[in-house]
Amino acid sequence: MDHELVDSTGAQLLLGLLTIASFFLAVAGGVALLMWSPLDHPPGTRAPRSAMRQGGAALRRLSLRAGASLAGVRLPASVARRAGQVARHPARLAVLGFGAAVVVGWGLLLLPVAGESGHGTGAVTALFTATSAVCVTGLVIEDTGAHWSGFGEVTILGLIQVGGFGIMTVASLLGLLVARRLRMRLQLGTQAETKAMGVGEVRRVVLGVLRTSLLVEAAVAVALTWRFADGYGESWGRAAYLGVFHAISAFNNAGFGLYPDSLVRFAGDPLICLPVCAAIVLGGLGFPVLFELCRAPRTPRRWSLHTKVTIGMSVLLLAGGWFLITWAEWANPGTLGRLGLGAKLLAGFTTAVMPRTAGFNSVDLAQMHDVTLLVNDVLMFIGGGSGGTAGGIKVTTFALLGFVILAEIRGEPSVHALGRRLPGGVQREALTIALLSVGLVTASTLALLALTPFSLNQVLFEVISAFATVGMTTGITAQVGTAGHLVLIALMFIGRLGPVTAAAALALREQTRRFELPEERTIVG
Repeated sequence: MDHELVDSTGAQLLLGLLTIASFFLAVAGGVALLMWSPLDHPPGTRAPRSAMRQGGAALRRLSLRAGASLAGVRLPASVARRAGQVARHPARLAVLGFGAAVVVGWGLLLLPVAGESGHGTGAVTALFTATSAVCVTGLVIEDTGAHWSGFGEVTILGLIQVGGFGIMTVASLLGLLVARRLRMRLQLGTQAETKAMGVGEVRRVVLGVLRTSLLVEAAVAVALTWRFADGYGESWGRAAYLGVFHAISAFNNAGFGLYPDSLVRFAGDPLICLPVCAAIVLGGLGFPVLFELCRAPRTPRRWSLHTKVTIGMSVLLLAGGWFLITWAEWANPGTLGRLGLGAKLLAGFTTAVMPRTAGFNSVDLAQMHDVTLLVNDVLMFIGGGSGGTAGGIKVTTFALLGFVILAEIRGEPSVHALGRRLPGGVQREALTIALLSVGLVTASTLALLALTPFSLNQVLFEVISAFATVGMTTGITAQVGTAGHLVLIALMFIGRLGPVTAAAALALREQTRRFELPEERTIVG
């Protein structure tokens, strides 16, 4: 059923603004509660605290020097003190950094030169697009190839690259910091005992992320460029532009495309779909996993628990999604029914890859059956691997919850996974992230149902797509009105950084309790 653009009333706009304010206040309050008091450490754990201080001091010195050099003036003492307080908490720094990137992108997209028509773009549309690009989501109000000029498209591409590189780097560095804080062995290539996080390790992680990103993007761009030029008659210059744009968008799981139908016109072309899917899967696995696979590709026994769980769950979800989606849509004339056997299998596989938070689509999602939309909802909510460009609660979180349930069913006193025992803190982190995510999706779905005339299936799909930074849509993104757009903006930003910063904050807050209260059970179930 077609719907006209929702004309947001004053009350609806107020409701949307209040929803956004409540989301941000909830996140800020949670971070404040987690970070308010100084970190306590049990005796004999001064090395991680020293690493925290050294890392925070280095970040403060770097940020203050950069700010002073750019401004050409010495920062006031109050500003320097406040910047130092923020730099002590990496999670806060990550949120502020991505927020600044969104603001810069918003300003650039507001320029008249960014629009194809030469006129300025609306403030909400520009903000929505900038947030979607930095958070590598892919939801759009206006068609990317038709609405934005070359300057606007390059700006969006730059925001995608900055957002994707920043997400992988920030997630990896936060993981490195958490490992040092908890005196754990770093599983990124060395088996050395815990020591202070030095400049060399930070440099190694950043350069590793940069090399990995450029290598994969270049390989996919070459493959796509050749196909666009040889198979579709594009000039080599235009083909190269299309190849680079879609390669960067795919590896960063952004889902922005220059065609109005995304990849629908290429549904049966494996030379387009398979390189895009490969980039999406590699970007969604996460840098720590890619690093470890490069070191020991033929010795799975040497892989860390994180890599084993990520690879295993990714393969299981991809295979299960491929089977269920292909089976459910096999005879649907609006999706796979019109295709031949080979094209059906390819389109089903491509459609199963996209809920890893990629955002492209090779079939019309609006024509899917309700059961297929529900399968996509589940896959999108789970997302991809940690430390990568994928969103969602992450496959490791989902797997950890499964191990907890299995141990409880068996009546085991501790949780074991693939020959390792899971710490209680990790179990609580996974449960906290999952429940907070469910609560956010539920509240946002209720808000959009109240603001728009769309069905529950459409709204739930849109909300999960925004929260998990997927970018797939049944076609209602441009029609939810200003209030709905503001809700989706908040969802994309919180969904992108929320799980990463929450996990880091929870892990960094872990401390030893020096006493225990009397035990008492409640009735469960």
